[in-house]
Amino acid sequence: MTVHFIGAGPGAADLITLRAQRILASCQVCLFAGSLVPAEVLAHCPPGARLVDTAGLHLDEIIAELVAADRAGHQVARLCSGDPSLFSAVAEQVRRLQQAGVEYDITPGVPAFAAAAAALGRELTVPGVSQSVILTRTAGRATAMPPGEQLGDLATSAATLVLHLAVQRIDAVVAELIPGYGADCPVAVVAYASRPDQQILRGTLADIGEQVRGAGIRRTAVIVVGRVLAAAGFPDSYLYSAARDRVGH
Repeated sequence: MTVHFIGAGPGAADLITLRAQRILASCQVCLFAGSLVPAEVLAHCPPGARLVDTAGLHLDEIIAELVAADRAGHQVARLCSGDPSLFSAVAEQVRRLQQAGVEYDITPGVPAFAAAAAALGRELTVPGVSQSVILTRTAGRATAMPPGEQLGDLATSAATLVLHLAVQRIDAVVAELIPGYGADCPVAVVAYASRPDQQILRGTLADIGEQVRGAGIRRTAVIVVGRVLAAAGFPDSYLYSAARDRVGH
């Protein structure tokens, strides 16, 4: 049997892949985070499937559920919010499944940063402005950041910066980023991207903290920092340039 790690997307029930929907329909057991995965996604599971909300479980308990289901000969879906490749804690789950001899695979999902960019109506890589995107977070009460990955270090690149799990520390984030980006650098905060209760704040590093506090946003938000958010007079991409040699393409 196989444990299927599935990206459940950023929140909207219809932002899961056809592959994810097909796998859910064939699984007898589904583990999910109740606060993040909408009920409409769980509706793809077959009647009688065992649904396990992992919100109150620690890692050992989650692994025990996965291993027990596998040993019972059940196909198992492990839903992850967004995409499993980012801040999903899949790495430690996979490590333990390998130790237990349990097969697994991973189905990608729509990441929160992509949903946030779509909500903002912006491309995160703009010619002549920024061609790099840094996906990161802050430490706070979570795992410490590795050396060289402090916000102040990353800000020196001037690349588009996307922060997950950081809105509750907005003032500290602003203080660390202003030296590298400047107080006038455009910022957007997208909470609950793609969901009916989605909130969008636009401003600069100078005023975004006050906006976040005023809106009462404390969680489930993505912070986007960079000049791409206000880019206007940039050159056209070479991709569709009339001067590009398309012979043989």
